Amino acid sequence: MFKLYFSLFSTCLSYFYLIFWLSQNVVLAKSITDEMELPRHLKSTIDTRSFVSIGETTFSILFWDLYKSQLLTTSGKYPVVLENDKVLFSINYLADISSDDLISRTIDQWDHLGIPSEEYLTYLPELKNMWPDIKEGDNLSLLIHQGRSVFYFNQQYIGVINPTEFGQIFLAIWLSENTSEPNLRRELLGSITHE
Repeated sequence: MFKLYFSLFSTCLSYFYLIFWLSQNVVLAKSITDEMELPRHLKSTIDTRSFVSIGETTFSILFWDLYKSQLLTTSGKYPVVLENDKVLFSINYLADISSDDLISRTIDQWDHLGIPSEEYLTYLPELKNMWPDIKEGDNLSLLIHQGRSVFYFNQQYIGVINPTEFGQIFLAIWLSENTSEPNLRRELLGSITHE
């Protein structure tokens, strides 16, 4: 009798492990499939769906130009309806900046905006793994695609952050009414704020 119960228990346990293993593989497969659906090259995305430039600007400190940035959307409006439209924010660097400095300056700007650290701390390891050291002439772009924040370095896919909130707090650095650089905001939103 004991052998029968043990055999049944062993069989049930085996089925449980099999179901658990399959469920984990389904989650992994969905994650891989979702990532595979993302555009691997930024140029192919721009070529297949027309973007409208909202505005562009150059960030300078004293006499040094540090980067040029441009905001584009598929609707020609900002803010957009994320389910229907895409946002592209592109930064062309005119000076070198390390990945660590880039993350540090991003944190400084989030702190300036009053964004609680618990809202961005979970993203920092992902950014550290994703963002490379930048050299003069490099481009870092953010494509918000179906609410997901997809990063490209020199037009090549480097990673994605899935929560919709990330794209919003990242763009807030430049586009929030409380940005530390209101002139940049005005120029980036130029075509929609001067109507």
